[in-house]
Amino acid sequence: MATPTPTVFKLVDRTSWAAASPAGSFDGSAADARDGFLHFSTAEQVRETAARHFAGQSNLLLVAVSAAALGDALRWEPSRGGALFPHLYAALPLEAVQWVADVGLDAAGRHVFPERLSHAGRPDQPDRT
Repeated sequence: MATPTPTVFKLVDRTSWAAASPAGSFDGSAADARDGFLHFSTAEQVRETAARHFAGQSNLLLVAVSAAALGDALRWEPSRGGALFPHLYAALPLEAVQWVADVGLDAAGRHVFPERLSHAGRPDQPDRT
C-alpha cells in the first residue's frame, strides 16, 4: 500500500528511548510487544493517541520517523473508528528517525506538542526541523 503520509510518529517514554540508542533500534513498548507490532500515528492522530493511551504521563518524547525508510514492514491497518493507523512489524531502526521532541503537560494535565508537529507529516509542507 502507498504511504498516506511521509512522516509517522511514535510516543515513547524517555527511559525506553534512552535504552534504544546503544542498540541502534527500538523494539517498542510492552503494548507493542503484546500486539505484535509497533504502534505509530499520523500527525493528525497523535494527539488523540496521547490522550487515550498516555493520559497524564509527563516523560514522553515524540519521535518523527520517515515512513519510506521503514519499507514494507510498515502497514496501514484499520483501528479507532476504522481509521488507518501505521503499524510497524519490525524493530524501529534509529536511522529512520527524523527528529525527537519533548511532549510536556500543561497545567490541566493535557499534553503539549511541539509546534513543528503542526507542519510535520503533511505532503504539502515539508517537515521543519
